[in-house]
Amino acid sequence: MGNKSVQINNFSRCGWCRGLLFLLLCLSSLIFLSACTELKQPEAEPFYAETAPPAKQEFRWSNGKAPKTFDPALASAPPETDVARALFEGLTNTDAISLKETAGVAEKWVSSDNFKTWTFYLREDAKWSNGKAVTAQDFVRSWRRLAEMGDQAAHHNLLSNIVGLPLQKIETPDISVDENTDILLNPMTNRTLPVLPQPQGNSNAPLPQNGNNQNSNSNTTAQGPVKAEPFVQEQLGFVAETERILKVLLIRPDKDFPKLVAHPVFSPIYGDAKQFESARLDTTIVTNGAFRIAASGSDGLTLDRSEIYWNHEAIKIERVRFVPKESAEAALEAYRRGELDAVTNAHFAPLALKLLSPYQDFRRTPHSGLNFYEINFTKPPFTDRRVRQALSSAIERERLTESEMEGTTQPALTFLPFGQSNQRILQDKEKARELLEEAGFPDGLNFPVIRLLVNRNDIQHRIARSVARMWKQNLNLETEIIVKEASELELARKTGDFDLIRRGVVFPTADEPANFRAIFGPGNEPVLVTGEAGQAEPRIAEPGKTVESNSNSSVNSVVPILPADESADSFVTAEEAAIFEFYAIPLYFPVSYSLVKPYVSGFDLNSLDAPSLKDVVIDNEWQPHKVKSES
Repeated sequence: MGNKSVQINNFSRCGWCRGLLFLLLCLSSLIFLSACTELKQPEAEPFYAETAPPAKQEFRWSNGKAPKTFDPALASAPPETDVARALFEGLTNTDAISLKETAGVAEKWVSSDNFKTWTFYLREDAKWSNGKAVTAQDFVRSWRRLAEMGDQAAHHNLLSNIVGLPLQKIETPDISVDENTDILLNPMTNRTLPVLPQPQGNSNAPLPQNGNNQNSNSNTTAQGPVKAEPFVQEQLGFVAETERILKVLLIRPDKDFPKLVAHPVFSPIYGDAKQFESARLDTTIVTNGAFRIAASGSDGLTLDRSEIYWNHEAIKIERVRFVPKESAEAALEAYRRGELDAVTNAHFAPLALKLLSPYQDFRRTPHSGLNFYEINFTKPPFTDRRVRQALSSAIERERLTESEMEGTTQPALTFLPFGQSNQRILQDKEKARELLEEAGFPDGLNFPVIRLLVNRNDIQHRIARSVARMWKQNLNLETEIIVKEASELELARKTGDFDLIRRGVVFPTADEPANFRAIFGPGNEPVLVTGEAGQAEPRIAEPGKTVESNSNSSVNSVVPILPADESADSFVTAEEAAIFEFYAIPLYFPVSYSLVKPYVSGFDLNSLDAPSLKDVVIDNEWQPHKVKSES
């Protein structure tokens, strides 16, 4: 009996051990299977589309719909500007990374000490595709054509600083928009600004300003714009001194002028431009760029590397195919299938942006545009700079971009997205309250209701409400938001029937003075003059006159000017003056999106939407991630 009991106890112990062993084996199996499952789970793909590269040095690019013209004078935006940069070359080019000017048809250039006279020296090996030399007279003829085209030329306002080409009065075009369409308005060229009194002992008082340019180059009268007379070459501020020397005279100094003439509109064309008059795209046109037209059809435009281009040996890509797509969805699908190497100028839906954002081949680039509120600084209490600065400092721009714009824009802490100044706009609620109190409105007491005009656009309305809440919370100010149609908005701006008004501009060039003219209008740009002890001192000058500084130096105002030593190296920027005055309040910069395959190098996106094809290289040996893993 005792032995049986022992056997039972031993059996029980062994059964318990076997159960424990079984349990341990099960747990081990589960851990092993779990580990195997984890090992077999697919890794997150680094790229949205990993497809093999083309076998040749061929770049397949979708930059929107098919181009409507090859004429650089009519190229206002992609895809036309992209095609124009490939087919034609101006005096200079724009470096796609730094946005600095680089040599084009001109191999070197010099300026006068006051940056109002520029001389360009053309290279001897610059050729047209028919083998003839590119000469200075080609530029004279092409620019004269721009003058005769007037506002029919793309970005004709870029010509406004060249002697003989004053910018004529700009009227708002008739635009049919729905309530969800965002609009960009014209610069302040139509504002009539009274002369404000010179401040006496108060550094915060408004400074002199006058938008009525009385110089001899004005092309308007009290009754409106004067019809331009036919141009004769002697009236224009550019002349071919020799076949290789082009001299350009400017109305106002511009230290960035070589950046300006890199824009496609300044490209030369061959002959009398009759090749652009056909309703159909003429593939036989004579060009002088790094690429020539090989074919054009319903499937897109094909360009081949030009063997006659002066720097053709440095260009590795042999063929570029512009593949038009009617929608961002169509371009995205073609990119996914491996039919495209890059997609730009596509308007992706917010959901698509969220899905694309983790991938390495998806790129975000600040766009060269500015959305801002223009201030009616001729109307009290906005005549006081402290009030204008308080309104700006009380706005929390990150909240606007993250909440109202869902992260699709970037806060504008400067006026220009590629400005040369290190100065940034102050965002400080406490400082804003102090400024408002100094101006005589403690805690917003007795401050009138702000009349803020915006266009009929849901996003702009939301932004306006958000800004109004910030002004109420931070400054205890009330705001009336007034929504108007585009034509009504422009009329209110011309007549000054507003306190603040929403505007937007696009900067097609890295030329700083030209960009400030786009914001404030020709002759109304902020300047810096030399103050005591040679210190730069912000001023808004009366156009056409000189500003006397405390150091008794005088300068021809209306653009950024030289400090006391008058050396080119110490030339100062207008950003400080614009931020000092706050005649406008920057809000945000738009953002553009693109997709570029990992085997493409040298295709650098920038805020000007001006990528260069000259540096593009295809890595034909690149393999997709999956293929590499399997091997």
